[in-house]
Amino acid sequence: MNWLITGVSSGFGRALSELILEKGGKVAGTVRKEADKAEFEKLAPGRAFAILLDVTDEAAVHRGVAEAEEKLGGIEVLVNNAGYGFEGALEEATLADFRAQFDVNVFGAVAMMQATLPYLRSRRAGHILNISSMGGLATFPGISAYHGSKFALEGISESLAKEVKHLGIKVTIIEPGGFRTDWAGRSMRHVERTIEDYEPSAGWSRKRLAERNGRQPGDPRKAAEAMLLIVESPEPPLHLLLGSDALQLAGEKLGALQTEIMKWAPVSAGTDYPKQ
Repeated sequence: MNWLITGVSSGFGRALSELILEKGGKVAGTVRKEADKAEFEKLAPGRAFAILLDVTDEAAVHRGVAEAEEKLGGIEVLVNNAGYGFEGALEEATLADFRAQFDVNVFGAVAMMQATLPYLRSRRAGHILNISSMGGLATFPGISAYHGSKFALEGISESLAKEVKHLGIKVTIIEPGGFRTDWAGRSMRHVERTIEDYEPSAGWSRKRLAERNGRQPGDPRKAAEAMLLIVESPEPPLHLLLGSDALQLAGEKLGALQTEIMKWAPVSAGTDYPKQ
């Protein structure tokens, strides 16, 4: 199978690429540096193709996807993995911080999908995997920009799945919990200033992320195996939670949401015009 994966230098993108290549597949992976390009292609000469690409550059995205289509002989699976985390309370962050977060995590993924969909649509086949997060379903204080970007990606993905189903194109939202990638380390950006009043909330999250980094329960290799499994499934899920912590957090969110909805149901239903 032929895969186009963004962000293959580390984390889920790297683990997934290595597994696919071990199984004889082909991967076109996007990287940001020339040194990473050579290193990636050494993994499987003739089957690993590195593409220099910044997902925030729309013109470069279209050129890169066309290059991947040619080198692979046809893209079958797109994985939007490129992204980063941003830590800081909403008031501590700037609008520029929020825009930068959305540029990569949301608009970069949208650009990749818009550039790839014409090829998938022409073949009436394909699968898009968008790497979201358990943070696309439930939230913690101190990473509102990141949560906002993942909530946005979830909504876009769900709508897209309905738009392309009749075309034979599948969409799956991957929602990992805590995995031992560099998300909370090298890939995490931080606010330049902190406000003392937010120490009990955003400050607590900041410390918790730092303490858990490198000790998360999730194994990236097993996440890659799960993603490969659903792509090979004739009926893949729209949502795939990864990790016991993601399962627990999503379950708690769903339960709390259901309880709140039912508690306020009379108020919600009472806003209609009277029935004639």
